[in-house]
Amino acid sequence: MAAAPLYCVCRQPYDFNRFMIECDICKDWFHGSCVQVVEHHAADIDVYHCPNCEPIHGPSMMKKRNNWHRHDYTEPNDGTRPVQAGTAVFVQELQTRSFASGDEILVPMHGSQVTQCYLEREGFHYPIVVHDLDGLGLKLPPPLFSVSDVEHYVGANKVIDVIDVARQADSKLKLGEFVKYYYQPERSKVLNLISLEFSDTKMSNLVEVPEIARKMSWVENYWPDDSFFPKPFVQKYCLMGMKNSYTDFHIDFGGTSVWYHVLWGEKIFYLIKPTKANLALYESWSSSPNQSEIFFGDKVDKCYKCVVKQGTTIFLPTGWIHAVLTSQDSMAFGGNFLHNLNIGMQLRCYEMERRLKTPDLFKFPYFEAICWYVANNLLETLKGEQDRTQPPSENIKTPVLIFSVFPLQLTQPNSEVPDNIRPSRLIKALTKEIRYLEVRQA
Repeated sequence: MAAAPLYCVCRQPYDFNRFMIECDICKDWFHGSCVQVVEHHAADIDVYHCPNCEPIHGPSMMKKRNNWHRHDYTEPNDGTRPVQAGTAVFVQELQTRSFASGDEILVPMHGSQVTQCYLEREGFHYPIVVHDLDGLGLKLPPPLFSVSDVEHYVGANKVIDVIDVARQADSKLKLGEFVKYYYQPERSKVLNLISLEFSDTKMSNLVEVPEIARKMSWVENYWPDDSFFPKPFVQKYCLMGMKNSYTDFHIDFGGTSVWYHVLWGEKIFYLIKPTKANLALYESWSSSPNQSEIFFGDKVDKCYKCVVKQGTTIFLPTGWIHAVLTSQDSMAFGGNFLHNLNIGMQLRCYEMERRLKTPDLFKFPYFEAICWYVANNLLETLKGEQDRTQPPSENIKTPVLIFSVFPLQLTQPNSEVPDNIRPSRLIKALTKEIRYLEVRQA
């Protein structure tokens, strides 16, 4: 067997898991870490000269910046192309726009008031903002906790996904490289870190999820310890955004509800209600080829601006469409959770993701599996309700909503059906229990 080709100054085989860059002179490939080229900087290089070729041919040549309003900043700045989301010009224009006040929709509450009993009684349809955290059950590091502290607890070698905001492009780099760039006195670009889930790190001990998110979470309540599938970890994210970071309009994966807490800095949320009309507009916008050139807030009747300052926690209900501007360097903590209160909307969002062919990387991990686990648990709950004269209506609504979508998938192979669950048998048993209870309620 022929030996694998060797590359780079380290003379190692090609590694798909490490960023590499090709020299435009000798055509050899080099690990970015070996030649001190970070992936997000590589996009700015026009012609790359490796360490072997640089002494002869001179330093690498950088791309020339021609404009500040396009993701491809090498395009001619003739003013005929629309402004794209995330660029410097876009952020400047966004800050001068007028929006409906978030006070129209935000529900201000004390931490002790945000309970499962309250949400089950009043519903969870509007964003909740909490300034007084007492009773919320949220544990956080002190406000002086820094990005260097995150590196200490998570590890400098942790590979993370970082967004180059002006290009709205994702790249991978080590956390230590991000921290080093963060502390540079002058930054040539704005980087945004929004996907650092740290449940499996030492930092996890410093953060306790709000009690309401723990109590309502499907994963926390229904995911079995002996599941064949790995348990989804989506409850503990650390978000570190540089000033002028922007995340365009989106719905969190699987229609999950979200909690955010701004430890320091400030976040501005642009919120849109998930009405039937707005969801249809959002799906059309998401699939359009010029999505980045259209500000989605202009396509709906009302877009609300909500400023979330340091020390504030906000809860976003299922399906709310939102964009986020980081108005100053900020650190925030947050997490996602599925629950019983808005199952119909969760499924609607999941089906939209399927239609939009959303990559698995950006979907709720094992969404279908958790739905089967919930359904199985509800069957046992429904059986236990037989001795009651008035079973809770939510116990009937929940399986009905779940299986208004899931039976459509039973005719095709589904890798997310747990081994101990037989879908057809489960559906038949649930249908029987639902009919029985409906008769008793009549």
